[in-house]
Amino acid sequence: MTTADNPSAPFTELVNLASRLLGAGVVATNEDTFADAENLLVAKPAEFRPHTFGHKGQIMDGWESKRRRGVSADQPHPTDEDHDWTIVRLGAAGVVRGVIVDTAHFTGNYPESASVEAASVPGHPSPEELQDAEWTTIVPRTALRGDTVHEFAVTDGTRYTHVRLNIFPDGGVARLRVHGEVLPDPRELDGLTFDLAAQEYGGVAEAASDRYFSSPHNLNAPGRASVMGDGWETRRRRDKANDWVQIALAGGGEVLAVEVDTSCFVANAPGWADLIGFDASTGADPADGEWFELLPRTRLQPDTRHRFRLDAGRAVTHVRINVHPDGGLARLRLTGRLTRAGRAALALRWFNALPATEAVAALTGAGLGADEAAALTAARPAAGPAAAETVVRSLFGN
Repeated sequence: MTTADNPSAPFTELVNLASRLLGAGVVATNEDTFADAENLLVAKPAEFRPHTFGHKGQIMDGWESKRRRGVSADQPHPTDEDHDWTIVRLGAAGVVRGVIVDTAHFTGNYPESASVEAASVPGHPSPEELQDAEWTTIVPRTALRGDTVHEFAVTDGTRYTHVRLNIFPDGGVARLRVHGEVLPDPRELDGLTFDLAAQEYGGVAEAASDRYFSSPHNLNAPGRASVMGDGWETRRRRDKANDWVQIALAGGGEVLAVEVDTSCFVANAPGWADLIGFDASTGADPADGEWFELLPRTRLQPDTRHRFRLDAGRAVTHVRINVHPDGGLARLRLTGRLTRAGRAALALRWFNALPATEAVAALTGAGLGADEAAALTAARPAAGPAAAETVVRSLFGN
């Protein structure tokens, strides 16, 4: 099982927080004369077309800065500290578990080394405000190789909103990926109905019976599928079993409606589907606990968005969509609302992951005294129902 809580799972199984689909963007860069820094976030792998020249040289599919020079003829080379940088706003704030710095096709013009920093700046900060932010190194300066995918695991458990890629002294990087766990601000979700399974709010496809043709992570990706490859598709079954995907929701909640979307799957949509749920808030494990029905086995049509109202009342933290016998789905949407317990658990995870100054500001902004806010922050990580209740009461007043 590939879950955020399973240390053996590769971090690449987690959401790319720097995905443009989630709203990520390049905020600022000091230098991109040869190739635009925005290329770092392009979803598809980097391409190379030899002998394709523009006015500034070979056109590269990545970010490439000009050659750095020293300050004089006596010092023609840059110093060890001279470097170029790009700041990226994460599409969804969260805890970074791993970073990929890909130098694909950069062979004689890749950086000697690179580092990655992260910062948490709420709201909509300007480039100037980000420059003045408190930055934390999450990937120390490390030597790079040309035409190589460099994977760096990150152990920092802080929630961040921005990252800064530093290259020393100059050169080109094709792609940047920032994988982690989305951790939304619970204050923004309080009282709302939203897609409990969506990646942008923290839903993650943590297990699947089959991912032969395409990834189950596509099921809860933003937007609609435009082609069949944007969904999840299994190989053809030759036994009597069925295929499924298990999704951990953004938080414990009540599912009010479900959309099972087979768009673009014309000749290979499942014949039927059902949805079951699980409540792990009691401490039970989805791997061996009791699941319950949310949507009975229902006939599906090809290339169709199916919408169903559900009976509210039972809390769920996980769902499993079963397709019979096999086939492909474009998207799964679960409209619902957080339960009080689900809101409390999310608020506690969020509060524990905030930088200290931001945690204090959140509590004082909600009306808590400065001394009490500082004491509650200093006691982190807060755990248990009592701590959760204190945080929730401070943030929401109920």
